[in-house]
Amino acid sequence: MKEIKLFSLIAFLLFSIFNVQAQPPQNPIKVEIRQENGAWQLYRGGEPYYINGVGGQSHLDRAVAYGANSVRTWGAGEAIAVLDDAHAKGLTVLFGLWVGCERQGFDYDDAKGVQAQLERFTEVVKEYKDHPAILMWGIGNETDLFYSDFKVWNAINDIAKMVHEVDPNHPTMTVTAGLDVAEIQLVKERAPHIDVFGINTYGGLIGIDKEMRAYGWEKPYVITEWGPDGHWEVAKTDWGVPIEQTSSEKARFYKERYEKGIANDKEMCIGSYVFLWGQKQETTPTWYGVFLEDGTETEVMDVLEYEWSGKMPENRSPHIESIKLENKVALESVYVKPGKTCQLVVDVKDPDQDELKYRWEILPESTDIKSGGDAESRPEPVEIVIKPGSENGTLNFKAPKKEGPYRLFTYIYDGNGNAATANIPFFVRK
Repeated sequence: MKEIKLFSLIAFLLFSIFNVQAQPPQNPIKVEIRQENGAWQLYRGGEPYYINGVGGQSHLDRAVAYGANSVRTWGAGEAIAVLDDAHAKGLTVLFGLWVGCERQGFDYDDAKGVQAQLERFTEVVKEYKDHPAILMWGIGNETDLFYSDFKVWNAINDIAKMVHEVDPNHPTMTVTAGLDVAEIQLVKERAPHIDVFGINTYGGLIGIDKEMRAYGWEKPYVITEWGPDGHWEVAKTDWGVPIEQTSSEKARFYKERYEKGIANDKEMCIGSYVFLWGQKQETTPTWYGVFLEDGTETEVMDVLEYEWSGKMPENRSPHIESIKLENKVALESVYVKPGKTCQLVVDVKDPDQDELKYRWEILPESTDIKSGGDAESRPEPVEIVIKPGSENGTLNFKAPKKEGPYRLFTYIYDGNGNAATANIPFFVRK
């Protein structure tokens, strides 16, 4: 569920054109997978290695401080850019090779294009295979999303075979959007050179362990993206827009999914990469990031630090109990009249009794909705006319005059680098 980031492509081109490359020490650290007593175990440098990874390349100092040990990248440009920094911080890198996706126009009947892709990746692997930060090669991400040409798996196998021939020190992985029996069978039959199955999964994470076995996968797997309920999985308003969980609801699901899903499968699951270690616009600007745009952390981070390190942070994030607009929750589909004075009430508690500050934002409902995490634009905010009586968790405001769907966002800061977030959709009509 990740876009081909523009900066990733630009970075890759700059490295190629100007030969401005990372200069990795020629001391590869061997990574291997062994099956011991019926359980799969990843080894790095001869030592057992369990992946507590982050999906995203920002805030790496905090990743290390909270107990993470690996970084996932999706494309060669971003991988190359982060290798040295990750290694200096003691992090490994899942080196992504962005395989062309049918939904983005790549044609697997174009033999020249497929060959050119293989040759491009061959040069990348030869150049960076000995960098000590590399953990695995991630060959393709969600190439199975909205596709019909199964030859993509043959192309992925050719890339994986090339990796095995060029680089004997690092395993190969491919990543699917969710999991079904067809994808597992296709990978088994058409891409036998894939060593590890990667799964991007959200609401369906718990139970993946049983599905992997039922569908016939016999090698190890990694949960390569996981987090809150996806925007395609949640309830919708009467006008058809998804209802986002609050940051506190997300934290509860992150905890449950890590403990009952990821950590619970000690035989086949060799780790995970949480999504998103950063911030992005995808349906909303707060849906997937564990950070806000300014780097402030949400309650999800409290959970991750506990699961990775075994300890809670000294200062914890504010906790949202409820959010209501005009005394209704989002599931009740809130309609208001143009220009009407409305009231939003957010019930928030802070575990440390910190003084809380509130910020509000109204955005038109996004119409730039893509698939597979492809890049989306952020809607321009609407001016908020705040009325008297607005204090603490209460906002009295005038509804926009223009009819249509909106979201009202609440950001609650504790002054110690933590925040809680929530939004509620509403529809303006006469």
